[in-house]
Amino acid sequence: MRKRKVFCNDGVMNIIMNTKRIVSINDIGEFLQGTKKIKIKTVSRSEKYRFISDTLIKLKYKQLNRPGKTLTKKYLRKITGYSPRQIKRLISKWRRGKLLASLEKIKSNRHKFPCKYGPIEIGLLAKADKALNYPNGRALKESLVREYEVFKKKEFETISKISVSHIYNIRNSNSQYQSTAMRYTKTNPAIVPIGERRRPDNQGKPGYLRIDSVHQGDFNGVKGVYHINVVDEVTQWELVGCVEVISEKFLIPLLEELLSQFPFRIINFHSDNGSEYINYQVAEMLNKLMIKQTKSRSRKTNDQALVEGKNGSVIRKHIGRNHIPKKYADAVNKFYQEHFNVFLNYHRVCSFATDYVDKRGKIKKKYDIYLTPYDRLKSLEKAESYLREDISFEGLDKIAYAESDIKFGEKMKREKDKLFKK
Repeated sequence: MRKRKVFCNDGVMNIIMNTKRIVSINDIGEFLQGTKKIKIKTVSRSEKYRFISDTLIKLKYKQLNRPGKTLTKKYLRKITGYSPRQIKRLISKWRRGKLLASLEKIKSNRHKFPCKYGPIEIGLLAKADKALNYPNGRALKESLVREYEVFKKKEFETISKISVSHIYNIRNSNSQYQSTAMRYTKTNPAIVPIGERRRPDNQGKPGYLRIDSVHQGDFNGVKGVYHINVVDEVTQWELVGCVEVISEKFLIPLLEELLSQFPFRIINFHSDNGSEYINYQVAEMLNKLMIKQTKSRSRKTNDQALVEGKNGSVIRKHIGRNHIPKKYADAVNKFYQEHFNVFLNYHRVCSFATDYVDKRGKIKKKYDIYLTPYDRLKSLEKAESYLREDISFEGLDKIAYAESDIKFGEKMKREKDKLFKK
């Protein structure tokens, strides 16, 4: 096999080939075996068509068996760069004697549109785009029309008639435009350097919090209050607060108050990518408290599954979905701190999962443990080592066992009814 021209560029060869020595299926098999890692592209369509025709005639394609035809198609795809469907279509044309005839037909009948926007018009477009700081296509089109109709600049007569879609065509593909103006590109997403994007690894220790916001609906275009829900991943210790609006003025003091009410040390603070938590004010507060901040990963919905579930099973179940005006935010927050949070952590039983391996070796979860968050905290190995210095189980027992679950639940419900009557 002889080669007339070879140009190498990063392992891709643009090649015009003389294939006189390839005369059998065995030659094709050896060629394909030796060029597995090489991509070959011929120069023009006419050359590809003639090569396909010559090869099919030389190998007596019509007389080949099925494996021979398959190998021949692979060989043609390798040389021409065409897809399997294109090769099949061209072989069908060759069978009917129309392959080379179609090439001549394309040359003779091809209609060529006159060049409407030449170098002068492209230069004017690039000049306008650069001067106006690359507006959207419709805005640029109107500016070109104004140059001609309002400011009477005759050189803009032709380019002012350009369509909006063709403006984008020129921006994306015209070499003259790109050499004199910036290439039009999409806006790159902003990367916020706050919080580490990963799922926290609690290793069975309390202090790994998940946080989320719950909006209490709109009424006639007026926003309602916002609930702030914070849940510990291991013990399901849950604290809820309420603010008028999500802003630094209201949110930062509430977060500090909620974090100070956990009986154990806080290690990690995890949220979704909402701006109410991924901001420099929250990051500064967490740094002062020496708490690590993480945020959810994209397309990983389970990262916030625990707190999202609590939003529905706790807040929506007890507070409902009806609109609550902003002026009642302090009253709702007071109810949370004095009654609701105590009920959630000392008197509301939660289910906890146990991991086990099934017959196929997959890890499954079985929710077979039912405890209050406080009892779950006490059941942990070396539980006292996780408590804050000013907290002891003796003091917490006085809160947990002062009233029964049912009695305190009735008390909490009476206070909730009083709140809703307002």
